Amino acid sequence: MFLKYMKVLMISTDATILRTESEASQRMKQYGALADKLDIIVCTSTESFGESVVISDKVRAYPTNSNSKLWYVKDVLSTVNRANIHDIDLVTAQDPFETGLSGWLVARKKRAKLQLQIHTDFMSKYFRGESFKNRIRIWIAKWLLPKADSIRVVSERIKRSLSRVVRDMSKVVVLPIFVDIASIKNTKAKIDLHAKYPQFDFVILMASRIEKEKNIELAINAMREIIKSHPKIGLVITGKGALEKELKSKVSRLGLSNNIVFEGWVNDLAPYYKTADVFLNTSDYEGYGRTLISAAAAGCPIITTDVGLVGEIINKDNCLVIPVGDLKALEDSILKLRTDDDLRNDLSRRAQESVLSVQKNKTKYLEKYKESMLAYGKQQAN
Repeated sequence: MFLKYMKVLMISTDATILRTESEASQRMKQYGALADKLDIIVCTSTESFGESVVISDKVRAYPTNSNSKLWYVKDVLSTVNRANIHDIDLVTAQDPFETGLSGWLVARKKRAKLQLQIHTDFMSKYFRGESFKNRIRIWIAKWLLPKADSIRVVSERIKRSLSRVVRDMSKVVVLPIFVDIASIKNTKAKIDLHAKYPQFDFVILMASRIEKEKNIELAINAMREIIKSHPKIGLVITGKGALEKELKSKVSRLGLSNNIVFEGWVNDLAPYYKTADVFLNTSDYEGYGRTLISAAAAGCPIITTDVGLVGEIINKDNCLVIPVGDLKALEDSILKLRTDDDLRNDLSRRAQESVLSVQKNKTKYLEKYKESMLAYGKQQAN
């Protein structure tokens, strides 16, 4: 069965959807082409937006403009009424937590199908241990997931973890966010990190939100030891987040300001991947890890913790994989790639070949995306 939904409601927390020039907004425009209409409710609390944003003739986004994240669920329901969103065929929620709970309530009221998306490894012990809020979220997810009509996850790691929660695994589909691998590979680098930072003879790149689960502090601690023997190694960190000020203070306090640079948000990272000597990911947990795919596509050697998609396309055959939180293993891996050009070149070639071998074009990906919304499982199909 392959249906075309008349009306789809998406519930998200990605505020960049509301900026029509953003990559996320353009992605929503493409998703909207799969249905007659796509309405998106974006849970927002830190910024003030207008009543709605028109993304295309089929896609419109509505911010909740909540006073607090505590009001997301209530404000999603209010926004559905305020925007007069009705006759919904499918509700798809970005996570099985706050947006998932909102989606379940809307789907019940509108008698619509419910898809829950999972973009983070919430069953990881590191996710659980990060905060009391996350433990509440795990409880919500375990309660909600069996009620979903379809479930989209972004990695096999997450799918395996759900076997303890979801009885009918046939409604679980693995589909990450699309990465245009060929485009990254073929992009000409307009920025050279070595030219930009001539004081560095070896450039390590990190690209992520600067949040607790990314464990950027581990990389900073590793740099503290490594520069004793290699004083010209540099670490370039791109991205923004809640811990940025705290980590900048730590870098200054440790006397590492000459070796560690915070660049803030960078729109086009392809030149960075192409001209860095190593791409580094130190996350405690990940749902997928798009930056790993992008780095591999650009031919940048990778050091990563064992999270997200690691073990699938990206694995121990084409990058250096270290245990989560292992400082000594990280230091050893950086020094190994710093001193072994042949290994670095070999990992670069293997990773790039691996990701190119699984590249899908955008049309086929969108077909898979639509199919993921129809993965109702055995009980619903019979």
